[in-house]
Amino acid sequence: MGNGTELGRVRGLGSAKEGSHHWWNQRITAGANLFLMLWLLLSIARLPNYHYETLHDWIASAWAAIPMILLIVSVFYHFRLGLQVAIEDYLHDEARVAAMLALTFFTVASAAIAIFSILRIAFAAGAPV
Repeated sequence: MGNGTELGRVRGLGSAKEGSHHWWNQRITAGANLFLMLWLLLSIARLPNYHYETLHDWIASAWAAIPMILLIVSVFYHFRLGLQVAIEDYLHDEARVAAMLALTFFTVASAAIAIFSILRIAFAAGAPV
């Protein structure tokens, strides 16, 4: 079984020259997701109640909005990395290009909507609910 060229094995690069980088990004985002989801669960569990006003005030604070935005970025990037692997493995030619474009558009648009929603709540903190 071949594992690429001698130089490729030494550098840790696959035939596409990005295998180890992609693998590390997926592992780093998985760790970040674990840490940030733990933060989210503990933060929500510590709230006195789960009424709209309480959750609105909580997400309006910078101590909640910033980690929430980091969570959104990490989850959507991890999502894109994982589906990219599936698309690259199972689709070919034009279907692969179309699926990758759709995946990128969906991921960026969804993350942008989520981040916009968080920022809108955070910057409108003084406005009436």
